[in-house]
Amino acid sequence: MEKYLDYVSWLKNSLINATAGILSIFNIQTLREPGFVLRIKGGRGVLIAMNCVGYGVYSFWIAFVAANTATFWKKARWMLAGLLILWFINVIRITLLLLAINKGWPMPLGIDHHTWFTIAAYGMIFILIWLYDRKSGNKILNNEKKGRNLHD
Repeated sequence: MEKYLDYVSWLKNSLINATAGILSIFNIQTLREPGFVLRIKGGRGVLIAMNCVGYGVYSFWIAFVAANTATFWKKARWMLAGLLILWFINVIRITLLLLAINKGWPMPLGIDHHTWFTIAAYGMIFILIWLYDRKSGNKILNNEKKGRNLHD
């Protein structure tokens, strides 16, 4: 089970690798250490703990899409798109946090990085919900209009 179904370790590794990749674009060297730690070479590091993965917001998004009506493939596309967007927001958060702790940047408004991630993630989820309902709602409204035209 641990070897093949450990999705949390896979998510942690993907967050570390993506963060290191983004920083390397800007010629910032990183070192990966045991225990899911990413460190800027010669500087401080971050530990990607269980509460850093974002599975709570991922689960919320999956539950929303699963609970709505749509074809299997439409739900699958929306789930995947939402998960990728939320994952990317998390990568940006970890990247900015690693830079902030190494450059001595304060957290905006004194709010910690987990809270900022939660605000950004749920803000994006609300936008995705609006888009999802808008796309679905337009189809329903158009079908209702077509039905009225046939009966008029």
